[in-house]
Amino acid sequence: MGHPRTRKKKGHIRRRPRANPRGIMVARAGGFGFVRTAEGEFFISQYNMGGAFDGDLVEVAPITPNDDKKSAGEGEDGDRGPARRPGGRVLRVLDRAHDTLLGRYEVAEPFGVVVPEDPRIPYDIFTMRSESPDVPDGAIVRVRMVEYPTRRTAATGVVEEVIGSEDDEHIGIDLIIARHKLETRFSEGTLAEAEAAVLDEAGALAEGYRDICERYIFTIDPADARDFDDALSLDPLEDGRWRLGVHIADVSHYVPWGSSTDLDARRRATSVYLVDRVIPMLPEKLSNELCSLKPGEVRRCFTVDMILDADGTVVSSDFYPALMRSRARLSYEEALAIIEGTDEASEKAADADLVTRLRQAASLADVLGAKRTARGGIDFSTVEAKMRLDEEGQPIAIALRTENAATELIEQAMILANETVASHLVQRGWPCLFRIHEQPSADSLEALVPVLQEFPWFTQAMAARLVTGDPHVIQRILAASEGRAEHELVTALMLRSMKRAVYSPHKDIHYGLASEAYCHFTSPIRRYPDLVVHRMLRAQLTGRPEKFDQEKNALPWVAEHSSDMERIAETASRESQELKMVEYLQRFVGTTFSGTICGVTNFGVFVRLDNTAEGLLPVRSLGDEYFSFDPARYTLVGEESGQMFRLGERIEVVLKMADLRARKLEFELA
Repeated sequence: MGHPRTRKKKGHIRRRPRANPRGIMVARAGGFGFVRTAEGEFFISQYNMGGAFDGDLVEVAPITPNDDKKSAGEGEDGDRGPARRPGGRVLRVLDRAHDTLLGRYEVAEPFGVVVPEDPRIPYDIFTMRSESPDVPDGAIVRVRMVEYPTRRTAATGVVEEVIGSEDDEHIGIDLIIARHKLETRFSEGTLAEAEAAVLDEAGALAEGYRDICERYIFTIDPADARDFDDALSLDPLEDGRWRLGVHIADVSHYVPWGSSTDLDARRRATSVYLVDRVIPMLPEKLSNELCSLKPGEVRRCFTVDMILDADGTVVSSDFYPALMRSRARLSYEEALAIIEGTDEASEKAADADLVTRLRQAASLADVLGAKRTARGGIDFSTVEAKMRLDEEGQPIAIALRTENAATELIEQAMILANETVASHLVQRGWPCLFRIHEQPSADSLEALVPVLQEFPWFTQAMAARLVTGDPHVIQRILAASEGRAEHELVTALMLRSMKRAVYSPHKDIHYGLASEAYCHFTSPIRRYPDLVVHRMLRAQLTGRPEKFDQEKNALPWVAEHSSDMERIAETASRESQELKMVEYLQRFVGTTFSGTICGVTNFGVFVRLDNTAEGLLPVRSLGDEYFSFDPARYTLVGEESGQMFRLGERIEVVLKMADLRARKLEFELA
């Protein structure tokens, strides 16, 4: 008789631990933060930050409110939202966003303690005073991180650079430059090459440059511009045709591939226009002198002549290096006054040739603009603000610039030249550095429908075509909202849905311009991709230079690097404007302003004043009731009162605080 059958116990199956959520830490000035992950957004209290800095990639362990009573307090600016969303704690930092930090140096023997300038980083960094004994107390320094903070140990580092003194009135801009690691000095080799550069008219003609000094050529730029890299000419031909000439500074002659100047320019990739200074891509001897198309001065240029018929179609084109002489230098304001006939007394308005050409060019720009719109080009009308400073760098006014006939004239001519160059290189199978702009995603456009459906002019047919990315329906939506209270809201929503234009070695569409092939050719003094395109065009016209293959192979890296540096330059420029705007508005604390709600979050609404300054109206200033946030409709609604704040709504606010260090404005309801 056999043994009775026994049931085998189930063996223990070892399972891989469930992966914890991961995401980028978005820290707040209060010492807490948020981490957005694939599993949702987690609130991280200051007690659970685990030494993470803003921008770090972190792994998060979800926790319940009972596990972390302290997380249920108020969030940023009185946000009561954290208690209502999942909490978490940082288990570990997977990737650090900062290897250096900027901060104020405080002597505390035997240490030098660096207090981070960024209020979102609440950890002091300890350095040994003996390693940098000459750094004065109160200096603004860059510190290189050695050890990051943990729950048990402090952060340590080494002072790498002294930026300046906290008492320096320009330290705010210097900090922006240092934070973004913008290069402000050229190498000795670059300065030597710039100093040795000469125009050499005879040499240019011997090389095959055409002499076009007799043509009527002029420039139109901002009033404070110093580098003029594009000029125009317009001449009537027979049969109602026009010859539109776009003449661009011949930077590639002075900056050959692989030179010291080229290596410096390649790293910088762009000039950076800050509120009080320009950090140029090229040395001043080139950017403001030899390459600048100054009136009355002979200059080397690269010309694109386009023959256009009456309806603005390019019938033929010609590309060549030339010697030119600008007849007139106009600001946008001067050009507009001549086009509109509002300034007949000035010397420039008395120049009949100039007046005739300007008005003809403005009419041609209207034709080109209408042609592009019919093709699907999208024009977002925006207002640009620029701080006006006195000689000491103090802000004295906010100047607003809107699009007009003069800016449109230049924009349409430059777009057409860029398209014509790109098409020429594509047709010949030649390498080029393209400017591409992808169509917005269906998801981002679909997210706009719930908001737009609240307006009576928005139809179901519009909604169906909008989701497909049809540019003509976007044009119709912008036009339908024109003149209405919601126009600013609609424009902002459409802009947010757009993808960012980037550089690429591969041809693709430029969605916003409705262009099949597009590149940047017209600003080689301030943009490295334009310089690359100049070299490619010259090589196609005259033959491949010795190092052409090196340039061609570098195109993918140059494209990616230039796109990255463009973003950095734009951020630095915006931050410098914001800094001076906040400094200017400090004198208006307590003043009532009109504005438009430009952002809605669970912790308040962002308000954009008519002078373009933006600030926060925190939820804590709206009363004691709870306000619920609807992210689909961009609204904040009081649960008891029903009071609603929505994107695009006009609102009266009082400026309560202007924090210069944080570059932030705070409002309260008027």
